[in-house]
Amino acid sequence: MKLATMAALLACSLWSAAALAQSTQGQQTPSAAPGAARSLPNKSSPYQPVKIPKHAKTFYEAYGGVDKLTVRRTASGNLIRFSYRIVDPARAKALGEKNATPYMLGQRSHALLQIPVMDKIGQLRQTGTPEVGQEYWMVFSNKGNLIKAGDRVNVMIGSFHFDGLLVE
Repeated sequence: MKLATMAALLACSLWSAAALAQSTQGQQTPSAAPGAARSLPNKSSPYQPVKIPKHAKTFYEAYGGVDKLTVRRTASGNLIRFSYRIVDPARAKALGEKNATPYMLGQRSHALLQIPVMDKIGQLRQTGTPEVGQEYWMVFSNKGNLIKAGDRVNVMIGSFHFDGLLVE
């Protein structure tokens, strides 16, 4: 009886020592500098980003007269460039109008971005009469990096809505 009790106590102590060692392995030792930030584990989404589906490309071509819709962050991340190619200038005419105010809405962050206006240049976008095969662009201010690569955004220009575009 005493032998069985001692064996059980020894097993429990070995088990608790192993559990304690595992729990301290996962913790980082504090750095020498006071107030130094600890690095958090990088959480990534298990979902793979998907390009625009073929039926959506066909819809945007028929609806807005554009194709090759791309949304890319600049190197600094403070600007996001939305570009498109004209397929049908009659349908895409409204995209180049100066009085149509473009907005970009982040689906995750719900941030509403606008095109910055420079004193001498004006809005950072191309306007004018669209030409077939020509690529046009507009740049949105992303101050504070509210929209990140991999996020989905909606671009609204007047009555046009391009939904679910992937930021590259």
